[in-house]
Amino acid sequence: MVEVVIGFAAGLLIAVLTTPVGVSGAVFLLPVQLSMLSVPNPAVTPTNLLFNVVSGPGALLRYGRRGALTGPLTRLMLTGTLPGVVVGAIIRVYAVPGPRAFRIIVAALLLPLGAWLCARTLKPARKTRPKPAPSSRSVTGMSLAVGVVGGIYGIGGGSILGPILVGRGMPVATVAPAALASTFVTSVAGAGAYAVLALGEGGEIAPHWVVGLSCGLGGLIGGYLGAHLQPRMPEKGLRLLLGGMAIAVAGLYVALTVAN
Repeated sequence: MVEVVIGFAAGLLIAVLTTPVGVSGAVFLLPVQLSMLSVPNPAVTPTNLLFNVVSGPGALLRYGRRGALTGPLTRLMLTGTLPGVVVGAIIRVYAVPGPRAFRIIVAALLLPLGAWLCARTLKPARKTRPKPAPSSRSVTGMSLAVGVVGGIYGIGGGSILGPILVGRGMPVATVAPAALASTFVTSVAGAGAYAVLALGEGGEIAPHWVVGLSCGLGGLIGGYLGAHLQPRMPEKGLRLLLGGMAIAVAGLYVALTVAN
C-alpha cells in the first residue's frame, strides 16, 4: 500500500512539472523506483515504459482537444523512435543489465542534457536570424538515435528529442505534443519488447506492475493538468527546473557509482 501511495504521488508531481515541455517524466522517476520503491534492475526500464503507457493519454487528451497533435512532426519522430526503442530494449537486456553500467549510462545522458537546458535558458536573448527548421531526414535520424537510448533508459525517446528540436529553433507548442505522442507509442512498443524478452530470459526484466501502474495513474492526472497549465507557466523557470533536476539526478548516480 505504501508503494502505491508513493508511486501515485511521485507520478502526479513529476508529470505536472514535465508535461508542459513535452517530457513524460519517466527520466525523473528512476531515482524514486531505485531508492524508495526498491524496483530491481533491469526491471526499472520496462516499469518506466509502463508508466509512459498509462500516463500518456492524460496529456495527449488535453493536447488533442487543442488540436496540437496534427502535423507531420509526430509521424517523423515515430518513424525513427519506434524501431529504435525495440533495439534499445534488446541492448538493455543483453548488453547492460548490471546496475553499475546502467548508472553510468544514466549519468552520461542526464548531465549534458541538464547543463545544456540550463545554459540555453540563461543565455541572454539576442536578435538573430531565425534558425531553419530541421529537415525531415535529420528529424528521423535523430529520432532513431534517441529511440535506441530511450529503449535502454525506459523513456521512449521523445523526452530526449523534444529538447533537441526546441534548441534547433522549433517552438515548444509544436514539439511538446509530438514528443509526448512519440513517447507514448514507442513506450507501448518497448514495453511489449521487454514482455517478450521476459518470456525467454531469467531475471527481473519484466515490468514491476504495481509500481508502474500506480505511478502511471498519478502521471495520467498530472499529465492532463500539466498540459492544461502549459500556456500559463513561465517557460524559462520550467526549463531551469528541468535542467537542474537532470543535473541533480546525474550527480546522484555518479555518487552511487563511485560509492559502490
